[in-house]
Amino acid sequence: MQLKRSKLRLSIVIPTYNERENIAELIEGIEGALRGVNFEIVIVDDNSPDGTAEVAESLNGRYGNIVILRRPTKLGLASAIVAGMKASKGEVVAVMDADLQHPPDLLPKILSEINAGRDVVVASRYAAGGRIKGWSLARRIVSKGAIQLARLLLPEVKRVKDPVSGYFMLKRELLEGLKFEAVGYKFLTELLVKKPKARVAEVPYTFKPRRGASQSSA
Repeated sequence: MQLKRSKLRLSIVIPTYNERENIAELIEGIEGALRGVNFEIVIVDDNSPDGTAEVAESLNGRYGNIVILRRPTKLGLASAIVAGMKASKGEVVAVMDADLQHPPDLLPKILSEINAGRDVVVASRYAAGGRIKGWSLARRIVSKGAIQLARLLLPEVKRVKDPVSGYFMLKRELLEGLKFEAVGYKFLTELLVKKPKARVAEVPYTFKPRRGASQSSA
């Protein structure tokens, strides 16, 4: 993966599709949580018909650190993450959903783990202290089953309790030279497999019910 470089500390990549109702609250939450950090927000919008990109553009007029990458159609979450990372400039790159399941006030804690020397930090539903709200028993079983299957088939992910999380942060240098399949939505799993020696930490959080029509099912 070829990446741009600058003096920005952090880039936050957010794939969007029909998130008009959520994007303002999310961006305002990120801006409030990261005061004092030199960062950018990279919105990768798959031509949302509800005007998500236009709302993000209006907020950039206030904050000045929002990049909007418009794609012509709905091309999928993994490819959106890859496109956002390529367009980003930060020394550290984070990925999160736009549907408010991923709390922005957790970002400083995740970044502190990176600053302490971790290569990858995962916001985890299954680490000690993590929780899931609003899921049925059937969905919990399916989620746990997917994780157990990943651990069985991919030994490199065994060290992580939530290897299919959609909320994570990593050092930019970790991506140099990697090529991602950009299929499906489990970017983190592929990264862990391709970087088995990466120093990984997990930060627990409470995963809340989805709002809107995000692309992710993490």
